[in-house]
Amino acid sequence: MMIQAILLALAPVFFVMALGYGAGRFGVVDNRHVDGLNALVMDFALPASIFVATASAPRDETLAQAPLFAILAGIMLAVYLGWYAFARIRGGAADASLQALTIAFPNLAGVGLPITAAVLGPSGTVPVAIGLAAGSLIVSPLTLVLVEMSTAKQGAAGSSSALILRALGRALLKPIVLAPALGIALSLSEIELGRVADACLQLIGDASAGVALFLTGLILSAQAFRPDWKVIGATAVGDIVRPLLTAAVVFTLPVPIETAKVAVLLAAVPSGFFGILFAVSYRLDSATAGSMVIASTVFSAVTMAVAIALLSPF
Repeated sequence: MMIQAILLALAPVFFVMALGYGAGRFGVVDNRHVDGLNALVMDFALPASIFVATASAPRDETLAQAPLFAILAGIMLAVYLGWYAFARIRGGAADASLQALTIAFPNLAGVGLPITAAVLGPSGTVPVAIGLAAGSLIVSPLTLVLVEMSTAKQGAAGSSSALILRALGRALLKPIVLAPALGIALSLSEIELGRVADACLQLIGDASAGVALFLTGLILSAQAFRPDWKVIGATAVGDIVRPLLTAAVVFTLPVPIETAKVAVLLAAVPSGFFGILFAVSYRLDSATAGSMVIASTVFSAVTMAVAIALLSPF
């Protein structure tokens, strides 16, 4: 029974990602020009999915998720800053920030959503949305600011404060950042979307998980896998250190056991594709981030199975 539950949770994820990888490898879909699909995921489908999930949650339920938000945000930020400081020793700010984002921000949209749906049922959507909100509001804007500043310094002159303010403004106006903030604000203010608006946004939002997984596989198919020491270290941090660090935090703090289990499960999700998609958007090298995602995703077949087995039953 447990094996079947694990297979039901993991098999669809790897299947859809393999479809994207195969489509790119065999030339069915152009894996070198993915701007259109990237925009679909990052500017439309994923923001719509996050917005609907957070905005439609009852106020009490949103407030009850505050510990989960704080835990995941703190873990992501700690992992991000740790890897960024490490990567900056031998690399530039833009590359270091993209690598740090890849490791710190799990693939909650592509992997976390179907995993929690299989393990927790329909109620798993809200914790995933809270996790996506934590990453989208904390580490994603930080990455965008660092990348914007790095690219701005190469192409334009200006004071550091002006560069920071300009980069911060662009980062905060990204749909992937605005969506969770607006959704949480609507939930807390108890303003209802309405059935028509909810249905309209849900229709495009439902495509986010599948398209994000397909796009991840498609992008990875265009990159050579380079299993160097950095990729190995990133896989260990993302798949082992991040969930263990989360477990140490949640089982030390006085949080409900259900919240603790969900936090560890979400932290065990493999490294995310935001670093790759941001690299594609800014025309930066995504090979290292891509190798990190490949290694983390493959290895997560083991670590996710262990996490699901240890944390069940919910």
